[in-house]
Amino acid sequence: MRPFRPALAAAVLGIAASALLLPPGVLPPGATPARADGSGRETPSGFTIEDSRVTESSGLAASRAHPGVYWTHNDSGDGPYVYAVDSRTGRTVARVTLDGVDARDVEAISIGPDGNIYLGDIGDNLGGTWPDVRVHRFPEPKELTGDITVTPTTYTVRYEDGPRDAESLMVHPRTGRVYIVSKKQSGKGALYEAPEPLSASGVNTFRRVADIDVWATDAAFSPDGTRLVVRGYFDARVYRWENGRPVKELGRPVVPLQRQGESVTFTPDGRTLMYGSEGARSKVVPIELDDELLPDSAAKRQGEDKAGAGQAAGAGPADDGPRPLTVGAGALAVVAALALALRWLFRRRA
Repeated sequence: MRPFRPALAAAVLGIAASALLLPPGVLPPGATPARADGSGRETPSGFTIEDSRVTESSGLAASRAHPGVYWTHNDSGDGPYVYAVDSRTGRTVARVTLDGVDARDVEAISIGPDGNIYLGDIGDNLGGTWPDVRVHRFPEPKELTGDITVTPTTYTVRYEDGPRDAESLMVHPRTGRVYIVSKKQSGKGALYEAPEPLSASGVNTFRRVADIDVWATDAAFSPDGTRLVVRGYFDARVYRWENGRPVKELGRPVVPLQRQGESVTFTPDGRTLMYGSEGARSKVVPIELDDELLPDSAAKRQGEDKAGAGQAAGAGPADDGPRPLTVGAGALAVVAALALALRWLFRRRA
């Protein structure tokens, strides 16, 4: 056997063991939940972005006007385009062209309470060398049919402490204020707050208001504005949001294993995070939230739903006793594939 094979075999066995020994309710990396909670509500399904033009999906936002539709875009290398993707089919139902915009490195997208889409041309792969970046705003189209052209309002953005790279832009769903999270490999990024209101005629200087200890590739507010999620390639943090600030880190939600995890958004009900990735036919993966990570309004609805379901079914107190180990079909498939890989490795021993 070649020297690397024992280590690889051990890693394979470790992954298989992890898949089998996960406690109930915990998913292996990249797995998609497919269960109902006490209310009978099904977790939203993931989907694959089928459009061959979308190869570097770098931002994600759930539509406010069109249920089941998610907005996305490529980063550098594409034009000033935004794509509306139907999550039921994975197909693009409309492409919006921003007239008069010279896209440089589009990295983030968010929808404000005013029904406008905000597109952040805020990336700077050279480590913060551009003196300013741009945010484009346009109304979310009322109808999604083929190719749509809009003329956006463009805002010039600078940071109070100098240029920097960023891939995360969020608009608060209650106040409409715009925020950006900078990206640093050390994890010591920062949250920047826009002036209020934004000016289309001058420079908008964003002020640093908090540290964010994530190598941030995207961020999003919950629909009720009580939670902020910031994701990186391999991890994420959820913060409680109060009075315009992240006041407490509440925990780290599961992040699926993806080719290059670049985006995250909440579902419209706030109960689930949708994680996106770059790459052709990239998958958007749902991960359901629970406990403190749930936004306040979603936690309240979940409690009411479970109480109602329990009364309807005549349910008694929850059973806190031991539970048998359960292995889902996805985990079994992973183990079977890994077993075949092990067999191949050992058959090729020198």
